[in-house]
Amino acid sequence: MIITGDDPEYIAFVKTRLRDQFLMNDLGPLRYFLGIEVSSTSDGFSISREKYIQDLLAHAALGDERTVETPMELNVKLRPTDGDPLPYPTRYRHLVGSLVYLAVTRPDISYHVHILSQFVSAPTTVHYSHLLRVLRYLRGTITHRLFFPSSSSLQLQCFSDATWASDPMDRRSLSAYCVFLGGSLVAWKTKKQVAVSSLSVEAELRAMALLIAEVT
Repeated sequence: MIITGDDPEYIAFVKTRLRDQFLMNDLGPLRYFLGIEVSSTSDGFSISREKYIQDLLAHAALGDERTVETPMELNVKLRPTDGDPLPYPTRYRHLVGSLVYLAVTRPDISYHVHILSQFVSAPTTVHYSHLLRVLRYLRGTITHRLFFPSSSSLQLQCFSDATWASDPMDRRSLSAYCVFLGGSLVAWKTKKQVAVSSLSVEAELRAMALLIAEVT
């Protein structure tokens, strides 16, 4: 359980009441929770996943120390029929599942994980090679973290985008958005649109509608 707030006295009161009802230990200031590392200063706090990524890379056993600057090449359009079926798809599924959880705090891989997760039912050698590229990108950016400044304003800033007809199989577009509260990134998402957009502007409007629903 994480107890947070801006009133130390009331936090202490809540802890006392909880101890009266439950057997519990106070672990002190938040440092590590469900694989998420938290560090704080007077300027704000940041969250990272260095140990989680290290464990993921160790499990993947890439066999080299290469890194890449981007998680996926530009304008890549993957198809279910690309490459040969993997003889043991469980490894692909496990790694993609780990990346889905990692994307909770790494918005820079959100889009790419969304693409790779579409092929977990029947992954191929091509899909696996793109998965390894994401892992090599993470190796080179393992220290990246999200920072939430303490002096940030409470003004919402929202951005949305769409990739028109980006899926080569069903011609559906992808919506993406991110939401900032002042200087803090608080929400982001990549999602395939439910209908085919005949124009790029239609795809953009669908992405904007998804964002408005999130903000509301």
